[in-house]
Amino acid sequence: MSTRVFRSVSSPSRMTLCRTCLLRSMTATRQHRRPLHLSTIEKQRKAQEAWDLRAKKIENGEEMDLWDNFKERGYVKDIAGTDDQIRELMRRKRIGVYVGIDPTAASLHLGHLLPLMPLFSMYMHGYRAISVVGGATAKIGDPTDRLKTRDEVSRSDRTVFTTKIHYQLKRIWQNVDLQAKRYGFEKEWSWNRELLNNSSWYNTTPFLEVVNRLFKGMRVGPMLTRATVKRKMAEGDGMSLAEFVYPMMQAWDWWEMFSGPKRVCMQIGGSDQYGNIIAGVDAVKLLRDTEPNPQVKLPDDLLHTPVGFTVPLLTDSAGNKFGKSAGNAMWLDPFMTNSFDLYGYFMRRPDNEIEKLLKLFTFLPLEQINKIMEQQNLDPPKRHAHHTLAFEVLALVHGISEATATQARHRQMYSKDKTLLVTPTSIGEVDSYPQGVYPPSATMALNFRPDIKLPESLIMSKSISRILYAAGLASSFNDAHRLVSHRGAHVGGAPGRSAHDNKEMRLGEVAFQSVKNWFPGDTKNFLIDGKILVLRRGKHFVRIVEMITDEEWEASGNSYPGESGKGRLRLLREQLTAVNGGKNPRLSSDELSRLGEQLSRLEREGDIALEDANTSVPRNIKFPPTRSRAAQLLDKYTRDQQRNPHIILSVKQKTSAIDKVLAGARKVLEEKKRVRDKALATATDRESQF
Repeated sequence: MSTRVFRSVSSPSRMTLCRTCLLRSMTATRQHRRPLHLSTIEKQRKAQEAWDLRAKKIENGEEMDLWDNFKERGYVKDIAGTDDQIRELMRRKRIGVYVGIDPTAASLHLGHLLPLMPLFSMYMHGYRAISVVGGATAKIGDPTDRLKTRDEVSRSDRTVFTTKIHYQLKRIWQNVDLQAKRYGFEKEWSWNRELLNNSSWYNTTPFLEVVNRLFKGMRVGPMLTRATVKRKMAEGDGMSLAEFVYPMMQAWDWWEMFSGPKRVCMQIGGSDQYGNIIAGVDAVKLLRDTEPNPQVKLPDDLLHTPVGFTVPLLTDSAGNKFGKSAGNAMWLDPFMTNSFDLYGYFMRRPDNEIEKLLKLFTFLPLEQINKIMEQQNLDPPKRHAHHTLAFEVLALVHGISEATATQARHRQMYSKDKTLLVTPTSIGEVDSYPQGVYPPSATMALNFRPDIKLPESLIMSKSISRILYAAGLASSFNDAHRLVSHRGAHVGGAPGRSAHDNKEMRLGEVAFQSVKNWFPGDTKNFLIDGKILVLRRGKHFVRIVEMITDEEWEASGNSYPGESGKGRLRLLREQLTAVNGGKNPRLSSDELSRLGEQLSRLEREGDIALEDANTSVPRNIKFPPTRSRAAQLLDKYTRDQQRNPHIILSVKQKTSAIDKVLAGARKVLEEKKRVRDKALATATDRESQF
């Protein structure tokens, strides 16, 4: 190793450093700082001036304080801190606020939505709003209000739960932006929201740091006095050490966000989380006051004080808590509780609860809610308030279009006027990634079932392009191949590693990397628990593929796109053989695939679209009993062979033949469309004359 000799400035003695040590010493003191652009600094200044002006108006009584609005709407049940303290903190500072959710099930339910509602409202009013998925804390499970220890969840199930809830929250946050626009909130530069996973810091924080900073300063006595601990030890199956320190893990989450640039001063939770929030407040204060580094130590003042509050629990008509454990959860996943049933749940709520639920689950101004209730009281059987409540919740969770369609279906089903026609229609379940018919939006992704099962022979021995096509993330094998080539698909795994030495996603995290053309045998490196493969296309379309044995697949009777002997190519080859008098057309799989794609495109754009604009695209290719385009292609192909039987047409010649036939078909379709448009225009003119 080469060395360089340096003479110290303060001492005449010589010192010798190797090149590596020198570079390490230089990089250790160098801190990477992202420079702020002048325009960003100016935006920050203007945002702070606007906030100070708002605080002055609230102080003078010219504008209502958001905390008082929360109390009036019924969001506030228990407070960690004082009422005046929280009000003043929210008035003076653009604080950060968070809600944490442990992924212990495959979906969120209405009980989770309730503490999220004030979080969404604070986001619309300019606060920093953060939703945290507890990928790490879910490994232990919150023991609050439980007498029995939670059942152990497998690694694969926990990964599935975390992935589903992550993308569920992501879609709901997008709907929050749309809801804000509906109610007149103009999105400003200072609006800030984040979706985090606490595994991101628990997987990188040394355990000794948590023990040294937090555990050493907390006393066991106060923790033993908690009602949850005493009840589980006296009436339940005892409390493990992991369950005992669960509140401290949740408190460390808060500290990670409190001590960093996010400056999260507030936590919101259900009323069963009050003990954890109180413990978190004490822990954050302890960590703040015992910070050993004076450069990052925060002062003990109002603007750096942790506070929190809880919302009332959502209960059923019998007073039982909603949730997975109680078995009465109303899930926000449309494949677990469909939109119609979720709408019906709010329609069945007693009249005396509707006003309270309108305040809790909608962003409607209080004045408008009063008007809705006045209209409700004038004619209770019409259930105007119930319809408004159900529509607003579905618009937030599933989107405006789904809420409109579901409301129309419900009104038609329960209306006395059976002649009522429903014009809005729900999109329905989406089997594959949408292309051409609908844009691939978050609303479409809501109807895209994430779970799918595929056989081991496909996952372990076929290319990733075949798997993407079979999983419904590509319209054809060629489309999947292009997708992989352009890095448009993603697979759950360890980012930054190649396929042959990749590792599955770290437990509790949701991490992806671009799909590449790796060897089929390398796909096993991305399997979670040896059976779960997580794939994604775009921002929202996720497939959680469960690998099953070939025997189980055969017994299921299912088939997947591109499956040998069961797919579109087999159907197309049989139809081509039939119109050719039983002779095999001798087209390769790639040629058949290309022909099938173009015929499907022509059918979508041509005859079917002209005959009925509302007809959905058929899942299989259907040919008319007369000479079809496929038969025309086959005629052209066989004529060339008859003229030159000793010559075998090349792929280029076959492709040219296909293109000629399709070009002629397009001309015919364009002529049909022109004639039809002319006929419709003539009919319209005649009607206008009358």
